[in-house]
Amino acid sequence: QVQLVEFGGGLVQAGGSLRLSCAASGRTAGSFTMGWFRQTPGQEREFVAAITFSLGRTNYADSVKGRFTISKDNAKNTVYLQMNSLKPEDTAVYYCAATYTTLGVRVGASYYYWGQGTQVTVSS
Repeated sequence: QVQLVEFGGGLVQAGGSLRLSCAASGRTAGSFTMGWFRQTPGQEREFVAAITFSLGRTNYADSVKGRFTISKDNAKNTVYLQMNSLKPEDTAVYYCAATYTTLGVRVGASYYYWGQGTQVTVSS
């Protein structure tokens, strides 16, 4: 069993930056992968970024590539999402997720564990 606790989020002006953190408790060995998804009201959950804990392989949605950076601290079992050059369309609830596979990491159904979500609001 893995529990995820998210930190960060808030209100920022367009062009600004925010950093989200997600701490995982439980087993993080093997093919453990953590990702970030986001969701706006009435929309499906959207993949943002993912990282594998063993090799640190990253995967990004095209919409955030070059602006967002996902990283990890294995010692702390924590993943970070550094969000720069934020746009109003980045406004959403951001969810941390975890799974024990390195396949299909862009798909929400591949993840077994989810955080509670944190609101990110970018004002224009």
